[in-house]
Amino acid sequence: METGIATTPFGRRPMSLAMLAAQNESREIPKGRVVDKWQIYRNLCEGKSIVGIGDRALAVLNALLSFYPDSELSEENGLIVFPSNAQLSLRAHGMPDATVRRHLAALVDCGLVIRRDSPNGKRYARKGRGGEIEEAFGFSLAPLLARACEFEAAAERVRADNRALRLMRERITLHRRDIHKLIEAAVEEDVPGDWGGLWKRFRSVVEAIPRRACIAELEPIVADLAALHDDVDKLLEIHMESTNPSGNDSQSERQQSDSNTDSIFEFEPALEKSGSTAEPRTRTVEPPKTYPLGIVLKACPEIADYAVDGIGNWRDLMVTAAQVRGYLGVSPSAYEDACHVMGQETAAMVIACILQRAQHINSAGGYLRVLTDKARAGEFSVGPMLMAALKANGSPTRMAG
Repeated sequence: METGIATTPFGRRPMSLAMLAAQNESREIPKGRVVDKWQIYRNLCEGKSIVGIGDRALAVLNALLSFYPDSELSEENGLIVFPSNAQLSLRAHGMPDATVRRHLAALVDCGLVIRRDSPNGKRYARKGRGGEIEEAFGFSLAPLLARACEFEAAAERVRADNRALRLMRERITLHRRDIHKLIEAAVEEDVPGDWGGLWKRFRSVVEAIPRRACIAELEPIVADLAALHDDVDKLLEIHMESTNPSGNDSQSERQQSDSNTDSIFEFEPALEKSGSTAEPRTRTVEPPKTYPLGIVLKACPEIADYAVDGIGNWRDLMVTAAQVRGYLGVSPSAYEDACHVMGQETAAMVIACILQRAQHINSAGGYLRVLTDKARAGEFSVGPMLMAALKANGSPTRMAG
């Protein structure tokens, strides 16, 4: 039961106007108010940055609340707990006594508890003849009951800020992903534009993002990324409108592609009629004499996972490679160029090797273009790639040069 005496601290502890204000506020608890003590504690844990209390002090408060016998705080049941520092230390997971005292002082300074010191500074309760507590000296939890609504509002504010921060970071992530992939696609497809400048601008914004930031710090970053995203979209829209004014041009290009019997697009699965018994329009492809198909599949077994009915011949490998190049992000133009320069069989083997090492290659399309340029200059052979893949798979098979 609360009393009006012993409001000043015992011994050398000074009294302050803040402590007096906390005591006065605790006397203005609305009549009949009952609040779950652990809900108050959870609200304090969430709103600790607003209340201005630390984790260790909250651990001591948790220990204090554990000495309150009821699950709900109310004036009718009394609001004073009187454990010793040794008992508090045990329930605070062995926190040192000096640390307990320091954090008890922090709880008092924050106005979360009030000292009700006895004449000799000890904590105890005096019981009546019936066994009920008549007077207790220790720590009053009245401020928790009086300020319960304030702590709930603080917790809700922190939750709202966290939601807003999470949404802000999601927007940043989406902008970063879109800008990165759109610029990469534009460079891969040779779209006109200052993509190098846009990339530098993009990296300068990304590198300025702090690892820990508040909403105010992220707002200008989101604005910069949104503006950059718009610039990238506009360039791509202009290019698409200029290259595809009507369906006639694209239809003409398809007709030209169909007339080229050596084109790799004839191996694209989308252009083959399922269940058709017609003979393919492509020329008969002779497999490379120096690299048996079995060796290729042993060096690059992952490509077989993408084949619909397995890989039993070179045509199956080339059809599967044409499909896999899309999964790797290789543009049709880059793969067709590789087929014209290297030959369809070699290009398929290169795709199989790239797929096997996909996790180590940042840009499969760029890597294939580099190899194509080397092959055009007579500086590339697929043999070393297959040998490296065989060694990586633990198969030291020798291949003919």
